[in-house]
Amino acid sequence: MVFVTHPISDTGLAFDRAAWLDGLRAAYDATPLEVITKALDLAAGSLSFAHALGTANVLTGLRMDYQTVAAALAAHAPLEDDKQREALKAQLGAEVARLVEGVNRMGRLHRAGMDVTLDEGKKEAVNQAESLRKMLLAMAEDMRVVLILLADQVQLLRTLVQADDPARARAAHEAQEIFAPLANRLGIWQIKWELEDLALRILEPALYKKLAKLLDERRVDREDYLTQVMAQLREELQQAGVPGEVTGRPKHIYSIWRKMKLKHLDFDQVYDVRAVRVLVSDLKDCYTVLGIVHGLWQPIPGEFDDYISHPKPNDYRSLHTAVIGPEDRALEVQIRTFDMHQHAEFGVAAHWRYKEGAKASSGFDEKIAWLRQLLAWKDDVADASEWVEQFKTELFQDRVYVLTPQGKVIDLPQGATPLDFAYAVHSDLGHRCRGAKIDGSIVPLTYKLKNAQRIEILTAKQGAPSRDWLAPGFLATSRARAKIRQWFNQQHFDEDLAQGREILERELHRLGVVGFNQEKLSQKFHFPRQDDFLAALGRGEITPNQTALAIQDLAAIKPKQSLPPRLPKRAPTRTTKGDVIVEGIGNLLVSYGKCCKPLPPDPIVGYVTRGRGVVVHRDDCGNVSRLTDERRTRLLEAHWNTGASGLHGVDIGVQADDRQGLLRDISAALTAEKVNVIGVKSATDSGVADMRFTLEVRDLNQTQRVLAEIKKVSGVHRARRLT
Repeated sequence: MVFVTHPISDTGLAFDRAAWLDGLRAAYDATPLEVITKALDLAAGSLSFAHALGTANVLTGLRMDYQTVAAALAAHAPLEDDKQREALKAQLGAEVARLVEGVNRMGRLHRAGMDVTLDEGKKEAVNQAESLRKMLLAMAEDMRVVLILLADQVQLLRTLVQADDPARARAAHEAQEIFAPLANRLGIWQIKWELEDLALRILEPALYKKLAKLLDERRVDREDYLTQVMAQLREELQQAGVPGEVTGRPKHIYSIWRKMKLKHLDFDQVYDVRAVRVLVSDLKDCYTVLGIVHGLWQPIPGEFDDYISHPKPNDYRSLHTAVIGPEDRALEVQIRTFDMHQHAEFGVAAHWRYKEGAKASSGFDEKIAWLRQLLAWKDDVADASEWVEQFKTELFQDRVYVLTPQGKVIDLPQGATPLDFAYAVHSDLGHRCRGAKIDGSIVPLTYKLKNAQRIEILTAKQGAPSRDWLAPGFLATSRARAKIRQWFNQQHFDEDLAQGREILERELHRLGVVGFNQEKLSQKFHFPRQDDFLAALGRGEITPNQTALAIQDLAAIKPKQSLPPRLPKRAPTRTTKGDVIVEGIGNLLVSYGKCCKPLPPDPIVGYVTRGRGVVVHRDDCGNVSRLTDERRTRLLEAHWNTGASGLHGVDIGVQADDRQGLLRDISAALTAEKVNVIGVKSATDSGVADMRFTLEVRDLNQTQRVLAEIKKVSGVHRARRLT
């Protein structure tokens, strides 16, 4: 690994150009070095030369390709018009020019996002920082742009830590909230720990100096100590015949401070200031290595954790032990298999989520893991151009990240429109939306949003959503569709409420129940509010029969005899028609009432007509309830024949947005349930279709399934049984 350590002053006067370029010859061939030289000459005329040079040094230390280094040097070149862009392209090549433009765009973007992130409340600031990190990744068609941005932040903090600048604190907060976690996710540890240490040094200078003094050794000394420990441990493993890999990295100051703060520890209780990790192939070897470690050095009581036998909730598995190592210094040792390490680095227990406490997102995690693998592979790829091509990724293009006028980041799915954005900000903003501006230009509501655009919603003082918005092209998020449907359903609420109240009063009257606690009835059906229960009853989501049974159960009574004295039975004489058995009369024509169209298992009753035989009605049919006492004597006991399986007519009503293909889609839902349609009526008013279907069904259960399928059809607002 090449590290360039020539001193750099703010003016660049102490910079030795020839020596700096000589330091790069071992890492870059003649042609790449020529491009870097041109970029260096271009940067030399800039006031930001020292900063650009420091950024390039960070990237050469990471062994980045020459185009990335050249872009870092030229990042502050003016690109205000096409002429300047073409000039840069002619000097350094199209690839470098594209990277420079990406760096400029990303710089503007992160500044806009941070304006709101650092001013929000604590919880909102965490969410915004997370969204901004994702947006930075999503915006980078070439991920090298992100690496340049990270290196730029390292150099910025290196400069500010020595300066009395009012921007110091803000830059340090940005490093802690945005850039260090981003470097952590990408596995660039050198950048991560330096950003964290520099930020802590700026924000808590006294604390930083105190911890540095407590360490009582330089970082180089700690690294030398670990080198000796790892050599001794490798020798012991070899003698024991256990193949394994031993690595180590000393804790940096920020990590020590964070552990002390989170676990409320004193400095002398932090045993992993120096830590090594042993990776082995087999599970049994983990415990063998543990025995070797405890045989070499004295274990510290209470500092052993077996996360293999008892994994963490996120399935993290490893052995952790702390010992008194050589020179009586505390040493932490982690032991795990290669598979466990792979899971800890790239799986559910990934190091970045454990450290940041971020919410799980499997798709995003997979992309991060892939990027981290690319960063590791670059050292093994002989052809740098091959690695660069793999690194140009569109992995993050399934999401778009846009900004409110105030700079707040909104995370939306690819294909989202201004309407999706409006409803993501607030439901009321969506309802009142009448137009949108993107970066100052008016766009249609069907416009597909792109990353980093600033959206302004044009609203009416009072307004309502349009049914047209539920048509294809206007929305990409289910949340926005649900909010619009909820608004339209609310408009029918009063009508459903009145109808439900009428049904309930009729059932209470029929059962002879007075002084009944209706709130208990609502709770029985799991509705927190009585009005919600009544509206559901009115919509047909709850049947009158279900309501009657619940009333009887809660009131602990037998239902009032719903039928008056009837014609005496002449058992065993009965009339049967398919699914219905009518007691007391034999050999009479039986038909179903067209007024109520009963379905199994509706409670039913037979009515003896003059000249038309017996007509079967639902027990709660309005025509039956209005019979005079004289006519009630014609009522007969009736019940469903459970052994039969005939078809029955039923009317259903559907209200939906009028659109092409609506009838086809509803018909497909009916066909899926194997239901025959024997009648259709439809009327349209102001873009709303009111449809009435007469169906042949087996029973009430099939009817309810049909209604559920119809409600899934795009644009349907209501579907219920009418009879």
